[in-house]
Parts: sequence; C-alpha cells; structure tokens
Amino acid sequence: MGNMVDQFQPAMAIFCLLILFTLDFTVAQTGVCYGRDGNNLPSPGDVVALYNQNNIRRMRIYNPDQPTLQALRGSNIEVILGVPNTDLENVAASQANANTWVQNNIRNYPNVRFRYIAVGNEVSPLRDTSRYVRFVLPALQNIQIAISNAGLGNQIKVSTAIETGVLGNSYPPADGVFRSDVTSYLNPIIRFLANNGAPLLVNVYPYFSYIGNKGSIDIQYALFQSDGITVPGGIRYQNLFYALVDATYAALEKSGGSSLEIVVSESGWPSAGGDSATLDNERIYITNLIQRVKTGTPKRPNRPIETYIFAMFDENQKGGAESEKHFGIFSPNRQPKFQFSFN
Repeated sequence: MGNMVDQFQPAMAIFCLLILFTLDFTVAQTGVCYGRDGNNLPSPGDVVALYNQNNIRRMRIYNPDQPTLQALRGSNIEVILGVPNTDLENVAASQANANTWVQNNIRNYPNVRFRYIAVGNEVSPLRDTSRYVRFVLPALQNIQIAISNAGLGNQIKVSTAIETGVLGNSYPPADGVFRSDVTSYLNPIIRFLANNGAPLLVNVYPYFSYIGNKGSIDIQYALFQSDGITVPGGIRYQNLFYALVDATYAALEKSGGSSLEIVVSESGWPSAGGDSATLDNERIYITNLIQRVKTGTPKRPNRPIETYIFAMFDENQKGGAESEKHFGIFSPNRQPKFQFSFN
C-alpha cells in the first residue's frame, strides 16, 4: 500500500500540473476586437460564426449594438461590452440611468457571457476625449452598483480602457510613471478598480511607439523578432510589448494600484496606409503576439496576459489616419489576410 501511495502522489502531482497549465492557457486565450466602422462588413450572425469557426473565444465590442448582442446569445463567447464615450454623461448623471443601461444591454441578455464592461475608451485629459473625463468615475460607480444590484458583481467586472500615452516615462520599464497632468484623473479610478477587484484595461500599441521613436526603437524589437535588450537595472526585454505592459504596471504601483491586473484590451499592427504598415509586418506581429502573451512579462513572469487583438476586420469608415482602416486580421469578405491559429 505504501508503494502504491508513493507512486500515486507523483502521478497526481503531474495530473494537477497538467490541469493548471490547461487552465492557464484557457485564461490566456486571446480575444479579438469587433469594430464596426465599415459599410461592407458581414452581418453580426456571420461575424459570430467566424469567431466560432476560428476558435476565437473572446470578443470586445465598443457599444451595445442590439443585433450583435442577439447574435452572441448562446455562443459561449466571452464579451467585453463598451459603454461608449458618448453615453458616459447620461450614465454618470443618475443611478436610474445606469440601471436602465444595464437592464437593456446586460440583463436582457442572460445567455451572453459578459466578462467586462469597459466604461469609456481612451478618455484622457490629453486627448480629444478630454470632455468626457469628469464623467468616467461616476459612470464607473453607477454601472458597478447596477451590476452588483443585479447579482452579477462576481462574474462581470467594471473597468475603463486607457492608452499608454498617459505614461510620463516608460523607459526603463521599472521607471514607468503616469504623467503628472493625468494623475488627478487616474488615481481615483485606480482606487475604484482596486476596491472592486477589477483589472485595468490598457490599449497597447508597439506600432505607434515605434513610428513615433524610430531613431531609438528597432522595428525587430517592436515585432517580437529581436534578441532583446538589457535595460538599466539588468532586466532583459525581448520585445516592446512586454516593456510597455511592465511600464504601465510600474506606473500603477506608484499610484496605489499594485494589486491590479492589466488586461490588454487592444493591440495590433496595420497592414497598409502608414509608415511600416505592411501585410507582412502585421502577420509577424499578430502571430508572435498570440504566442508571447502566454508566458507573461519580466515583471509578471509565468502569468499569461489576457489580450484582445485589434481588430477583426479592416474598417473602411474608421476615422483618423489612413492606417486606422487596415488593422483587421480578416478582410470584410471574411477571408483571413494571413495565416494564424487560435488553437
């Protein structure tokens, strides 16, 4: 009996490790953002079918489009649902308004697997979204109360999405800090997230960091193809994505948010329309990103990074620079622009 127990324990330990690894990679599963700024995109039903066909188990949508929510019913796809910036003032104005928003867009869809609510996207005192700054925290609070009152607080976390332009310093990553002109906006949000056990959503784009700093950043480093660099302090970084994520973690620690997890709510590379925007660069970036997020950063090793690729489709009506129209991993005809695998 003693020998059987001795043999059983290592076998059981290996079995438990296998379960842990399986869970880790399930948690790490990469999602894809479904933007809808195009006049030639597939129907929501066809989009959900395309997610399922390609084993994409997580989706980010930017507003509560009712046909999309209806198409998601019973799909088992986990969803980040956005409260658009244009809705923030209304949701912040009263608890009743937030309750109505949650009723119409969450509670009316009990068989949709909502994971996070993103209350605002890239609202910042530094951007053209600055007019929404004063609404974000009260909107977060009102949506959180509505979610809690609906008995959904354990399964749906309420957060907001920021971009890395709010960092005042990002190199070396350990010296990451938020700009002094955004801390009065961000610090109360960080406290809110910490108090509610919610992650911070961060849009992370090595592409934009690279084209803005070509003199000091190697494109191979931005595309996950570098041997890496050793930063001051002796830590080695294989890629710019890890460095940006860790710089944001360092900034959170300096702002009372050391307990927060980062969810990368957007990351991608354009295939056309801009500097270094080629189909081959997009392919290299996306295929490497899918693999690299499984292993964690130097600051958070062995902790997969929940990440959402931007975007599902090229969007011909998207505003901003021409490159913004070319971030899709699929063309609007539902054909993949290059080979990739979410398995």
